[in-house]
Amino acid sequence: MARIVPIATCSVMLLLTQPAFAGLYTDDLTRCVVKSSSTADQQLLVQWMFAELSLNPAVKPLSSIAPEQRDSLEVQGASLFVRLVADNCRNEAISALKNEGPIAFGQSFQTLGQVAARGLMTDPAVTEGMKSFGKHMSGDPRLSAMLKEAGVPVPVPVPSAGPGQSTK
Repeated sequence: MARIVPIATCSVMLLLTQPAFAGLYTDDLTRCVVKSSSTADQQLLVQWMFAELSLNPAVKPLSSIAPEQRDSLEVQGASLFVRLVADNCRNEAISALKNEGPIAFGQSFQTLGQVAARGLMTDPAVTEGMKSFGKHMSGDPRLSAMLKEAGVPVPVPVPSAGPGQSTK
């Protein structure tokens, strides 16, 4: 057990920082981890990542997570990690560790994190927020010039309707 803690810690730290290399055994582990995680598990993973990332001074003023909340998310996140690798995907985890090393955990959970984030991105409120972000970029001549140079069609900005107005 003492050996698995550093492996788990390193795997979690590598969650967002690994290059996209995966071997056969890592691929098997990744498929199992993603298949074995529910929507609730994926939401928990994103909540845990958000809580940990909110400790960074660059974003700390934008969130208010109580230490008790963070601790609870850490406990739940650790339990999820252990369940996925020691129960649900035990054989795949053992094969990946034996053949490709601890990096397999980082790769598998990086992919799970991406799947989980993609799930959150489909929420209508998030989609609207992203559209709002896009409005701030559309029409910038530097972006239009770069897209033209790359041979990509330049999207035509859609005017936003004011209260009681229609864009039709």
